[in-house]
Amino acid sequence: MKRKLAVLCMLSLTAVTVLSGCGGSKTNQDTAKDGKTKIRFASWDVAEDVDRQQELVDKFNLAHDDIEVTLEAYGQDFDTKISAGMGSGDTPDVMYMWNYPSYYQGLEPLGSFIEKEGESYKANFYDTLWNYNSMDGQIYGIPIGFTTHTLFYNKDLFQEAGISEPTNDWTWDDLQQAAKTISEKTSAKGFAFPMKPDPYDFEMYLWSNGAAYCDKEGNLEGNINSKESEEVFQMFQDMEKEGYAVATEKSGTDEFRSGAVAMYVYGAWSINSLKEDGLNYGVVAIPAFANAGKDSVSILSSSGISISKDSKNKEAAWEFVKFWTNEESNKARIGLELPVLSSVVESEKIMDQPEYAPFYLMLEQSTGYTSASFIIKEWSELSEKLSLSFEEVFNPSSLQSVPDVLNSAAQK
Repeated sequence: MKRKLAVLCMLSLTAVTVLSGCGGSKTNQDTAKDGKTKIRFASWDVAEDVDRQQELVDKFNLAHDDIEVTLEAYGQDFDTKISAGMGSGDTPDVMYMWNYPSYYQGLEPLGSFIEKEGESYKANFYDTLWNYNSMDGQIYGIPIGFTTHTLFYNKDLFQEAGISEPTNDWTWDDLQQAAKTISEKTSAKGFAFPMKPDPYDFEMYLWSNGAAYCDKEGNLEGNINSKESEEVFQMFQDMEKEGYAVATEKSGTDEFRSGAVAMYVYGAWSINSLKEDGLNYGVVAIPAFANAGKDSVSILSSSGISISKDSKNKEAAWEFVKFWTNEESNKARIGLELPVLSSVVESEKIMDQPEYAPFYLMLEQSTGYTSASFIIKEWSELSEKLSLSFEEVFNPSSLQSVPDVLNSAAQK
């Protein structure tokens, strides 16, 4: 996942551990002085989120006479610091993690640790999450948070247009019909989507229609330009051409918050701001493609917690990871992250909350899909090229031929 769960706003790092070969030696010396095993824990969170994390770290330290965890808040420099640490052999013992394709070679495989905890430990996490915390069949991170995507809609605009609100059973045909009516009967557009969508996110629409960017070997040809893939891109472009959908500069959140559009698809990141706005909104599953014969699928933006391959104190690090991923900690981070433990979702009655339940419905519907970012080694470079190609399809000043653009993209 993209680290959207935690990077909405970041502070500069104010105190940085020197990333040099001497860092590991200092840890060992500290261990010898007071008998406690020192564990460094790197987070990407900032401000009040870090304060809440520090409270949890303090709680762990108070309960352990033999381990002392130090929280290192890297903020917006997280990736730079982690990369530098891995390069110099001075990676924090435990760290938040999202970009497994880039970092997994510097992480400790956790399969043996998980196995020791018994089947119930792993089974309590939603199954879909493991796929996003693994590489090449090995688990490198324990899930701590996620969001799927859902359809947000403005209840007031639906009432003004005199039409029924969306349901979890909607198809894209239903959405298009409602969007047309809203555009005709109100001053708002019916639907919004990004003019330059992030390819990582957009692949979920292809999955929902039985397609994907690539096959298991990473081949684009015959996949990203397949008939089913073209249908997806053409549907979005046609909605824009027919005037009841608008392609936005960003996610569409700004247009939705202002009441300029009635519907858009997004993650849980916007819920707090929508609540602060007092917007009368609802959330349902992403519509399905009527002819696909399957439920809609969502990409996951997921985060986990990992142990450095270079850590000299892996058992102590795992003890902290277990604490950070247990029920108590999962509950303490509600509001920062959607809970990942089914037992917490049940005890906190998350599924009774209509603004959150659809994210879990989409989670359950999205098992078994592997993002192209986990398959294609040069994904970062390819993603930039695909993003530019998708903009050629959706930018209102171009609206280029879908088959031409996708056939060209298949050769990248």
